[in-house]
Amino acid sequence: MKIAVLPGDGIGTEIVAEAVKVLKVLDLPFEMEEAKVGGAAYEAHGHPLPESTLALAKSADAILFGAVGDWKYDTLDRPLRPEQAILGLRKHLGLFANFRPALCYEQLTHASSLKPELVAGLDILIIRELTGDIYFGQPRGRRTAVDGHFPGAEEAFDTMRYSRPEIERIAHVAFQAARKRNKKVTSVDKANVLETFQFWKDVVTEVHKDYPDVELEHMYVDNAAMQLVRAPKKFDVVVTGNMFGDILSDEAAMLTGSIGMLPSASLNAENRGLYEPSHGSAPDIAGKGIANPLATILSAAMMLRFSLQQPEAADRIESAVRAVLAAGYRTVDIWSEGTQKVSTREMGDAVVAAIAGKTITTITKS
Repeated sequence: MKIAVLPGDGIGTEIVAEAVKVLKVLDLPFEMEEAKVGGAAYEAHGHPLPESTLALAKSADAILFGAVGDWKYDTLDRPLRPEQAILGLRKHLGLFANFRPALCYEQLTHASSLKPELVAGLDILIIRELTGDIYFGQPRGRRTAVDGHFPGAEEAFDTMRYSRPEIERIAHVAFQAARKRNKKVTSVDKANVLETFQFWKDVVTEVHKDYPDVELEHMYVDNAAMQLVRAPKKFDVVVTGNMFGDILSDEAAMLTGSIGMLPSASLNAENRGLYEPSHGSAPDIAGKGIANPLATILSAAMMLRFSLQQPEAADRIESAVRAVLAAGYRTVDIWSEGTQKVSTREMGDAVVAAIAGKTITTITKS
């Protein structure tokens, strides 16, 4: 089993180091090879996704990814910015299905920005289409307007577009996932305004005919954003486009207590995938040892389950995370009165200890 390890920028190097440490303690036959990506790759090779990194990613059974980006690269031409690395990997590897589970652990109900009774027992799966929509649509660019309210003025434009096969395949993924859960899919669109999403709604409705045992509801994205904070437990599987999924999954992350708790998997048709935390590179806290590594560690568990066919090992990691949280260990983003703040490394060490069967000391002091 070959894993490409791409830490990236900012806190990416810190959190990936902890996930690698957790994977190593499992004592499975992994081959892990590390490469630069994002801003780190630009500094070393002049491009955020060098050919050597892309070749490694293509040869691997799975990719463990950190995060990319830093404000200092914002003046670069767009094709050279760190974020182009993750977009390039999605495109070249055909990673069209993004799984973002939002689960609120019992111990973190008070860390959520919502009332505990609204998030206790929360378990949502957001499935985001990842290789289409406005992020990849052409044409795009800048030009002098020839019409509109201000002809002759400089303007920028992007294109939102989806083809039938793109919508069909992500819809199948969502309905199949729902069959393993509570058999309910909410398809999020903006069909009342956007022709692209009227088409989305029509195609999802057609695909639903193959899954009569699964309930389907359609919801406009603005309403979905409101319902996620009003009554989040009414959702089970949410499927939506690239841009809406990007926004809604970050909103859902805060229901769990912190975006530092939200793992993700981006899969292609063969279940080869890229696994990363849903948060970004957070350059403002990089190097301070305070980043939460649990989203990355949980992403590694998803990697074991989905791409490497090691479900028991995935269960061991997830059980260890629960044990560490139950013992009162918290990074600063999920800390509350009566628990103990720990560093990035200390949190990783605690998960390793739990996997190894060592006693986790319960912390009760503030």
